[in-house]
Amino acid sequence: MAERSAGAHPVRHLILVLGDQLDLQAAAFDGFDPAQDAVWMAEVAEESTHVWSAQPRIAVFLSAMRHFAQELREAGRPLHYTRLDDQGNRCTLAAELGAAIERLQPAELVMTAPGDWRVLQALRAVAAAHRLVLDVREDRHFYATVREFAAHAKGRRGLRMEFWYRELRARHGVLMEGKEPAGGRWNFDSENRESFGAQGPQGVPQRVGFAPDQTTREVLALVRTRFGDHPGSLERFDWPVTRADALVALARFIDERLPFFGTWQDAMWPGEPWLFHAHISAALNLKLLHPREAVQAAETAWREGRAPLASVEGFIRQILGWREYVRGVYWTQMPRYAERNGLNAREDLPDFYWHGRVPMACLSDAITQTLATGYAHHIQRLMVTGLYALLLGVAPQQVHAWYLAVYVDAVEWVELPNTLGMSQYADGGVMGSKPYAASGKYLQRMSGYCKGCRFDPGQRTGAQACPFTTLYWDFLLRHEELLAQNQRMKMQVRNLARLPAAERDAIRAQAMRLRRHGGTP
Repeated sequence: MAERSAGAHPVRHLILVLGDQLDLQAAAFDGFDPAQDAVWMAEVAEESTHVWSAQPRIAVFLSAMRHFAQELREAGRPLHYTRLDDQGNRCTLAAELGAAIERLQPAELVMTAPGDWRVLQALRAVAAAHRLVLDVREDRHFYATVREFAAHAKGRRGLRMEFWYRELRARHGVLMEGKEPAGGRWNFDSENRESFGAQGPQGVPQRVGFAPDQTTREVLALVRTRFGDHPGSLERFDWPVTRADALVALARFIDERLPFFGTWQDAMWPGEPWLFHAHISAALNLKLLHPREAVQAAETAWREGRAPLASVEGFIRQILGWREYVRGVYWTQMPRYAERNGLNAREDLPDFYWHGRVPMACLSDAITQTLATGYAHHIQRLMVTGLYALLLGVAPQQVHAWYLAVYVDAVEWVELPNTLGMSQYADGGVMGSKPYAASGKYLQRMSGYCKGCRFDPGQRTGAQACPFTTLYWDFLLRHEELLAQNQRMKMQVRNLARLPAAERDAIRAQAMRLRRHGGTP
């Protein structure tokens, strides 16, 4: 759907806007002249099929893109927009861009740096094939540039988030009192690990949802028709897909959830997907929100006495610390990073990750919730779905493809390091100082899942043994030599040494049966 008649004016700069670059103030628009320049956007099937994306994720991107297209029109920026259901849609970004170049004959292509190595390479190839300059500009939705992270990382054996986080805090004056961190500490993580206890969560605010408007309803109908065989459901779709809605979601989090976020950010409870988390990561990654807006709103809440420092610091660390860090890891380590497999994991991802029908209560709840909403909070991802894949020995590239497919906030720059590095330890310690390996006892301590589950997290073998616990001890056995060299794993390896040979054999045999049955008891 070309919304500016081809050939009406020569196009000086064709501004390429991707589905996760929905910001009228993006660097790609610097110097934009509506008399000479035009914007190009395209919905293509490839972005939903290169991994078998779940329906909520597809719908978030398409609806947000269409709403942003309307903002561009209202701002008077000439737009060439291809819809997924347009006749003759060429199905890939490269093909659609090539056709637009042939039609519009731009002098130059301009874009903000994308969040996906694959997409950048594809668009560069199109530009080169047409002998055009592709001006890739800095993404200003971050506090630091990739070059700054590379300078920080130079000469370091491991890339630890905490050091980068402190550097950015000091540089940008976030939660600082002069040259010292607010409260005299950089990190309040030790205060942010409470469980809900036997009574479960109390006083959880109702999550703000956004009823689909006409544009979103059209997208939902399209997704059901075009991608009806993809996983997930659209029955509960109510994500923010405009900047206005994203700002409401942020404000509601700051007012209603932030005061309690820190205390229970690691806690889980069956049937409670939202808890005290922010639910704004998709809006941040689509660029509907700027991270500075979220960080400043949280810091202001603390300074005005509306939220405790531990909660505010924990939230800000996820954005100013973790978000900046994983982006730096991704762009300084790609493309070889995506193929790493430091633990030589080779198992297939269990089928139940795509439907949630599995007897372990924690996995059933987390996966069913994920497919229904496109969301799970970070501990469900790391210590339920991710942990089980790690212990089972699933090939990390398969785990990565699943996470990229099912979550509405999944863009590769943030998802890949979180999955391959943090969750699966497949990068051999580039990100994490140790594998995040734990038994079912961790889940019993941090959630209410085990109370409603037929498996016993205290048993390693036997019919009632929790598969997490069996696989945890099998993981230690399989990687004993490697883990013995890790200072942070020595206590766990010493515990392993106390197991008699007969029990070791029983653990290995039960773990092997689990693998033969696709990870299901």
